[in-house]
Amino acid sequence: MRISTSQLYAAGANGIERRQNQLLKLQEQLSSGRRLLTPADDPVAAARALEVTQAKDIGAQYARNQGIATDRLRLVDSQLTSLTEVLQSVRSRAIQAGNTVLSNTDRQAIASELEARFDEMLGIANTRSAEGEYLFSGHRGAAMPFARGAAVPPATTGFVSYAGDDGERLLQVAASQQMATSVAGSELFMQIREGNGSFVAAASGNGTALANQGSGVISQGSVLDQGQWEAALNGGFAWQGTEDRALQIRFSSAAGVSSYQLFDVSQPPPPAAPLPAAAVGPVVPFTPGQAIPLVTTQPPAPSAGADFGAQVVITGSPAAGDTFSIRPSVNKSAFQTVQEMIDLLRRPLDSSTARTEFTGRMQGHLAGIDQALARVGQVQSSVGTRLQTLEDLSDNATVLDIQYQQSLSDLVDLDYVRAISDFTREQVSLEAAQKSFVAISGLSLFKYL
Repeated sequence: MRISTSQLYAAGANGIERRQNQLLKLQEQLSSGRRLLTPADDPVAAARALEVTQAKDIGAQYARNQGIATDRLRLVDSQLTSLTEVLQSVRSRAIQAGNTVLSNTDRQAIASELEARFDEMLGIANTRSAEGEYLFSGHRGAAMPFARGAAVPPATTGFVSYAGDDGERLLQVAASQQMATSVAGSELFMQIREGNGSFVAAASGNGTALANQGSGVISQGSVLDQGQWEAALNGGFAWQGTEDRALQIRFSSAAGVSSYQLFDVSQPPPPAAPLPAAAVGPVVPFTPGQAIPLVTTQPPAPSAGADFGAQVVITGSPAAGDTFSIRPSVNKSAFQTVQEMIDLLRRPLDSSTARTEFTGRMQGHLAGIDQALARVGQVQSSVGTRLQTLEDLSDNATVLDIQYQQSLSDLVDLDYVRAISDFTREQVSLEAAQKSFVAISGLSLFKYL
């Protein structure tokens, strides 16, 4: 086969160009530190690197969300701590105010201090996040959740209304996990169970218009068996009416001996006529400070007796005709409890009857504050659990990000030792190609003529 001079030149030039291109590619790899400069360098590795990069970016977004959620929940936690301190201060002052030896002026001073605590609590309830959203408004982050209305006499402070909802704002913190970063104000402030959480025990008067005339004060009582209480309340006891279900302890006196009897004072729904109280227990001699079990033994109980699994304690000396009611708890806002406490402290105590009534009602308000403190504790425990979960997720995200970085490094990063060796080899090859091209290009028949 005959090879022309032009073929020799073209082959030599192409060889040099290939070596230069390879050398240029190695030089670019060494300067960038990357093995893959284009997908064509390794299509399989390039596709895998794209998948890993996308997964890494998603993980980074989840990590940013975890940081945002942590910041929000830490702010919520700090506000819950402040709220606990406010409620504890209210409780302490209420206990002090319960001392009937204090003068009306002393109680007025305590009421003024509690008004300041009320405003402080309202300020906490309307706290905003760094983004300007209200922490305790549920899903409605732009709406101020709590506002005070005008005072209606004899109240001195207005009723606090809630403009938020019952939801919690969620943030995606993992592929399959959302985290609540707020607390609904309705749960924290508005839906506080009265009394001991199951029922409210309070003085209910003597006759139709008089307060209790004796010195008897009823405790908030306790539920010894929650199952029994729920069963008796919802069907185990045959209430005479379906509305305003309540039991009443009514006192009487005979031959100088004070006794009590349990009555059913539930009522039918309107417009039915009110029913008189129905005796559902025997007449029992009263001993101050002794537990009174809530057990019915007479009709309309469906059997020999219905045990409510609960008891109350009455101290002091109730007068004949004095009554105490026990009714199921309903929700009551923490604001209303403090407001009623303030109004109670502003009323003058000008008689022993008024002092006894004051003591009983103050005990009820203290129970409400205890319920509010318990609710704050429950919510704060939930927030703490979320923060711990976020911390665990953050640790896992850090480990996962390191794994992604290692995978990307294995796929696209350059092996410098090998690349430098290849670069040196290509340099030698290029020099050899250049020298051989010079030698070949110098061959000519004219030199031999």
